[in-house]
Amino acid sequence: MTKTITLGGELEVGRLGYGAMRIMGPGNYGPPADRSEALRVLRRTVELGITLIDTADSYGPAVSEDIIAEALYPYPDELVIATKGGYVRDGPGPARPDCRPEHLRKACEGSLRRLKLDRIDLYQLHTVDPNVPIEESLGLLGELQAEGKIRLIGVSNVSVSELEEAERVVEVVSVQNCFNIDAQESADVLEACEARGIAFIAYFPLGAGTVVSPIDALIWLLRRSPVLLPIPGTSSVAHLEENMRAAALS
Repeated sequence: MTKTITLGGELEVGRLGYGAMRIMGPGNYGPPADRSEALRVLRRTVELGITLIDTADSYGPAVSEDIIAEALYPYPDELVIATKGGYVRDGPGPARPDCRPEHLRKACEGSLRRLKLDRIDLYQLHTVDPNVPIEESLGLLGELQAEGKIRLIGVSNVSVSELEEAERVVEVVSVQNCFNIDAQESADVLEACEARGIAFIAYFPLGAGTVVSPIDALIWLLRRSPVLLPIPGTSSVAHLEENMRAAALS
């Protein structure tokens, strides 16, 4: 089993990443109850050898990116910070899509400031906005890439047909969809990614935890496809260390 995935033929990352959605307050809104523990979790990810941390401007909003920079800047050379734009969070609970080009430009530039980066290694369109053609949203990301603000482009929460539409506009190096033992609705998208040799970043990889243990769930994912890259999230150092055992056991 391969231990790494190469994004866009140029960025090698480990097969198990960290999803930084859990380091906010209830409903993914506001600061965490224990900011010091959130900082410890992020620093421990690097100590454990994790080389991909995934976040988004809507997590908090802005809270997750701020804490990542506080914990880890200046970043280790091997660490890839992936973030996303395309959702707006007005309060606890579900966010609303906004993939207008003018919003995405502001979102990306805000992420650059918070993360203290000149260029984001992997920037992902967080969703497909039913009110904005995907070619307009991704066209703007292509412009940001040409300006040197984005290195590689990914998409999130897409179907196979939407992935195909995206590929007509930009080079897509990753897809981030929900995928776990309990929820395999994106199996066809995973197959499309495998056929293309692009990374499938699985969020919510542990699901509800009702079928198997977290370690078994992650091992199953790592063996399911060579392009699958789970990003379990946690606000606890102990849970983070438990999740990382899967990479060693697999």
